[in-house]
Amino acid sequence: MKNPLKKPDILNVETVARSRLFTVESVDLAFSNGARRVYERMKPSEREAVMIVPIIDDQVVLIQEYAVGLETYELGFPKGLIDPGETVFEAANRELKEEVGFGAEKLEFLSKLTMAPSYFSSKMNIVVAEGLYPERLEGDEPEPLIEHRWPLDNLLALLQEPDFREARNVSALFLVREWLVRQGRLRY
Repeated sequence: MKNPLKKPDILNVETVARSRLFTVESVDLAFSNGARRVYERMKPSEREAVMIVPIIDDQVVLIQEYAVGLETYELGFPKGLIDPGETVFEAANRELKEEVGFGAEKLEFLSKLTMAPSYFSSKMNIVVAEGLYPERLEGDEPEPLIEHRWPLDNLLALLQEPDFREARNVSALFLVREWLVRQGRLRY
């Protein structure tokens, strides 16, 4: 869909806070209707991430990992940053080996998602992994991740799990479900 609005002019960008992981910028904007606003955002990055939906034996593979923002363990799909020089599929296979102990013979791209685009430029590539075989790489996780398997024919029941709430995981769940339906492997 074509947007009839003119993008605002960026008048000034300055760093207002910096940590080991994040840089917060103040962005002074002038909109085409004359309105001016100052927004804050995380400094944009070209680096993307990947989330993998592994499928084995008519089940998806999930991991349980500590989420410091919520101070609890969350259930979700393996994920991680794409290293410089890596393709989406290379990063997906590496993260799968590091977090779950499987490599994949077949990887298929489903979609690229954004998260809170008013504040972040982050992009998450959602990939399905099949033809899994045992192979483990050393990862950067501080503790072993707990693997869980969930049946394909009951995917939507994951939405009732209190520790499966993160928006990218929920989006990936619906994307893989639609993909399975299109393949004739699942029915509504």
